[in-house]
Amino acid sequence: MIGISEIRAAAERIADHVVRTPTVRGPGLSTFLGVPVTAKLELLQRTGSFKARGATAKLLSLTEAERAAGVVAVSGGNHGIALAHMAAALHIKATVVMSRTAPQRSTDLVEASGAALRLTDGMAEAFALTERLRAEGLTLVHPFDDEVVIAGQGTVGLEFAEDAGAAGDAGEVTDVLVSIGGGGLISGVAAAFKALRPEVRVWGVETEGATCMSEALAAGDPVTVDLSSIVTTLSAPSASRLTYDHVSALVEDVLVVPDAEAVRGVLDLAEHAKVWAEPAAGCLLPAARQVVERVGEGARLGLVVCGGNTTPADITEWTRRFGL
Repeated sequence: MIGISEIRAAAERIADHVVRTPTVRGPGLSTFLGVPVTAKLELLQRTGSFKARGATAKLLSLTEAERAAGVVAVSGGNHGIALAHMAAALHIKATVVMSRTAPQRSTDLVEASGAALRLTDGMAEAFALTERLRAEGLTLVHPFDDEVVIAGQGTVGLEFAEDAGAAGDAGEVTDVLVSIGGGGLISGVAAAFKALRPEVRVWGVETEGATCMSEALAAGDPVTVDLSSIVTTLSAPSASRLTYDHVSALVEDVLVVPDAEAVRGVLDLAEHAKVWAEPAAGCLLPAARQVVERVGEGARLGLVVCGGNTTPADITEWTRRFGL
């Protein structure tokens, strides 16, 4: 299990390479949801998502031989963007494997950073190709099954716990919502909060068609799931033992919302929070209503707005598809 000492060490290591993103009260969201809301704006991070943290932590931990050989990563979008960008900044050769269903903007950004891009027919195939490239000598920078990466993502929770606690009564949080792909972000955030603010409940959020963690919890072990969600940045085919262990021990529950509600959440974040987020963050709003129903009106919500890498064209298409 990742502890607060590993997260603090990661924070010190990556401090010169990432942004300490704002933790802000959200009056518009508070009115919209009917309870006080504080948001951690990771969409303002370098490369547009929290993924820069874990990628940087891992790249800075490499030996000289590993740096010389290069790195490989599999991604639904944001991890690949982050790795490509940060590897270029650190002069490390990177290969990124993505499904052809990944957003065009994501693949364009990976190539623009100078990384080698490999496309596959689906995420399961992407993970398989990544393993083959790893066997050829590249160092894997896994999006979530890596203690160093999780500690890097945990710096989100470290900052959130410190800043929300310092924000006065209106900034205090009782419940924090975090989106789940493979579980690296929520594992790190939950570890940080349980160390610093153990009274705070941490909730995971998935979209239908990308439910590897909720199905793992139901089965009592990581399982492989079929992927059909439009939210490719949350579409991991399975959780890892590492992330499963953290979530099962530290997270209150994992809530599942439909894709349509995740897209509606993007529109609601734009209208009420004045931020342009992606569906991986939009899914937090319908889940937040579920949390308020379960814990009552005394809830003070914290939302980890994980990323903003989506285009107006994407949102327009999804809005029409779901009749929103």
